[in-house]
Amino acid sequence: MASGDGLQTLLSIAAGLGLAAACGLRVFVPLLAAGAAARLGYLPLAAGFDWLATTPALIALGTATLLEVGAYYVPWLDHVLDLVATPAAVGAGMLASMSVLTDLPPALRWGIGIIGGGGAAGLIQGATALLRLKSTALTGGLANPVLATFELAGAGLVAIIALMLPLMGLVLVMLIPVLAFRASGRLFFGRRPGRGWGDRPEGA
Repeated sequence: MASGDGLQTLLSIAAGLGLAAACGLRVFVPLLAAGAAARLGYLPLAAGFDWLATTPALIALGTATLLEVGAYYVPWLDHVLDLVATPAAVGAGMLASMSVLTDLPPALRWGIGIIGGGGAAGLIQGATALLRLKSTALTGGLANPVLATFELAGAGLVAIIALMLPLMGLVLVMLIPVLAFRASGRLFFGRRPGRGWGDRPEGA
């Protein structure tokens, strides 16, 4: 029984961190997914977070999701949203992670939510903001809708994986920031795969 409880705790932590990571891609998509899953009886919510599955909350989250998704397709408004989305993503990541951390002491729940959930969401949001800045510099913003589409798809996919396969979601939490920052590093500094820092440029 103790072993089963430990596994359930691990799965809830993994699901929470996966949802938080998805908040770094789109703030409201993972919260809407968690609320809908809880409303359908698939996802148990921690004490005090039952409101997430209520009809008013789902309507508000659905409306906010539509507005957020649409706004990222408006030129230059996406950069303004990045400024607001970074602290919002941290808060949403904390909320998403703590909402599914059932049967944990409040201190531990807050610690995981703030450090793990908020940290994962903020890190990923920061990386995507860097990618958008470089995309604007290189293409005048023409490629930003493509990036926004990938972010939206990623947020939905990561949220679903976190709910259905929490341990795989935990792996994504570790991989997404690494891949995002590597991509932004290549865009900003022109690093190419297979070329080390110590390699000499041609003709040197």
